[in-house]
Amino acid sequence: MKPTPRLFALVLLVVAILLPALRADALLLHAREARARLGAEVWSQVIRVENQTSGQGYPKVVYALVFELAGVLWFYDAAHGTQSFSLHRGRLAEEKADFAPLLRDIHAGFASWSVVPDHAGEKPVRRLLRNGCFIESVVALRERLGRGGEAVRPQLLSYYLKSNDGLHGHTVLAYETGDRVEIVDSADPGRPLTFPATLGRDALQLARAMLGQSVAAARLISLEPALAPERFAAAWAASAPVAGEE
Repeated sequence: MKPTPRLFALVLLVVAILLPALRADALLLHAREARARLGAEVWSQVIRVENQTSGQGYPKVVYALVFELAGVLWFYDAAHGTQSFSLHRGRLAEEKADFAPLLRDIHAGFASWSVVPDHAGEKPVRRLLRNGCFIESVVALRERLGRGGEAVRPQLLSYYLKSNDGLHGHTVLAYETGDRVEIVDSADPGRPLTFPATLGRDALQLARAMLGQSVAAARLISLEPALAPERFAAAWAASAPVAGEE
């Protein structure tokens, strides 16, 4: 069967302001922090990727986190954010066994990869997760469920904004409570936005209700089967101190 494009090709998440290139050691710190933030309930692996071709902002050695969510795999590196990784639905075991074709689909220079082992007894420092809006939105749902908050039909809302230098993406958490849909943005979690629940079924309408016509494209990704409330009853350690970026 001929490989298909990535399942969520439109959901490449990058920051609106380009940041300086990150060193490999910084990429590793962020990948490990992302894995710790998602927790043991979410399957994930930190990987080391050898890059033979320059371009797209990837250094010669890339550290990234591969994780499973909503029935497919995702790829996070701190320089680019989170993007879809799976090429097919229903082939998780096959794709987990060999990342090579998935990596080449992201960047042709990704020649080889290996799993980075955990450090025994390592206690990760809770630091700002660069370009981590996708992962932070998943964590925000877990925190809400851990506090016993209502979150009907939880979804990730990923959208692209038009700018002078192209399209830039961001992801927020959306869920229904009563007759409203509430939006929690990890960039400003203390100020949730609410809209009529009817908007929660149309990604583009919901994103444009937030930000206007500058939104070029949007997508909703259901978290309902991925994050069942009973799996996340324990409260997340949200009060842990956040260290500054290195």
